[in-house]
Amino acid sequence: MKTTPFTDIHIALGAKMHEFAGYNMPIEYPLGINNEHITVRTGVGVFDVSHMGEFWVKGEKALDFLQKITTNDVSKLTPGKVQYTCMPNGKGGIVDDLLLYNYSTTKYLMVVNAANIEKDWNWCVQHNTEGVTLENASDRMAQLAVQGPKATEMLQKLTDINLSEIPYYSFREWSFAGVRPVIISNTGYTGAGGFELYFYPEHGKQIWDALFEVGKEYGLQPIGLGARDSLRLEKGFCLYGNDIDDTTSPIEAGLGWITKFVDGKNFIDRELLEKQKTEGVARKLVRFDLQERGIPRHGYDIVNAAGEKIGTVTSGIMLPGTKTGIGMGYVPTELSKVGSEFYVKIRDKQIPAKVVKP
Repeated sequence: MKTTPFTDIHIALGAKMHEFAGYNMPIEYPLGINNEHITVRTGVGVFDVSHMGEFWVKGEKALDFLQKITTNDVSKLTPGKVQYTCMPNGKGGIVDDLLLYNYSTTKYLMVVNAANIEKDWNWCVQHNTEGVTLENASDRMAQLAVQGPKATEMLQKLTDINLSEIPYYSFREWSFAGVRPVIISNTGYTGAGGFELYFYPEHGKQIWDALFEVGKEYGLQPIGLGARDSLRLEKGFCLYGNDIDDTTSPIEAGLGWITKFVDGKNFIDRELLEKQKTEGVARKLVRFDLQERGIPRHGYDIVNAAGEKIGTVTSGIMLPGTKTGIGMGYVPTELSKVGSEFYVKIRDKQIPAKVVKP
């Protein structure tokens, strides 16, 4: 298994380690997933997400290349801004969802999912008919996500750039904890606010130690991938491989807002996805709450009152704090509106569920 600059630290802290996307990653610490989840919602926590992939896209036709392989309108992205987008796979499905960072019209950074690095890289290389320069920097970048309502105040002690002046989905390359350059990005996968920090792996320990030194007064805790999953699910963020994949379209997945059919943007699958947008789709991804006690697991059947299968759970947990079973899944479009009701089959029981706004 691959390691990150923080693997030995996780082990020393007593983390429960497990393979994820080829990396030895912390799933939870002795604090436990429930407490880690609540720590991020109410205070501040730090995630090691150094397993994520990063590709540089450079050249005079970088914009043309990205307009072709991604669904969002890259022409609207100005320097210092970040965009959430996805790459369609030529068959109506999704190669991956990603963040796109704009340095200039000739320099961009793609941040992709760890499990898809090789697949995404091959896809980009295969479709590079514009002759742009592609660089896979995944092994030369480390990343920490510092998330929670106290994150900004805590992080401000380690940099002289005014973090409150970096808008949501924007970034700056600056000095942080005595290290330069560090990409300081007002993004995250928790819905709790905070920043993501990108830096060279050799600076990892210095940044980690600095965070936990200033973090003492804020109750900073290391957070594992278990709570990362529960936090993103509560917020309604998709997880590739569960809620979206090569068989799900952006329109079905509720990602029409990052699928832009503007003049001059002839991206892969545009015609097919535009038809789906116009004519509608048979199923849609929803966030739901169980109305009785139970945990909706990935792969469980969604059924109607007669017990007939009408959909599938893609993600599900028992929400820390409230002890409510929450999940995401694909259901017939007519049942996708907030307030719609159906059932999740758990063992031999049909547990009632209701569509909610995340």
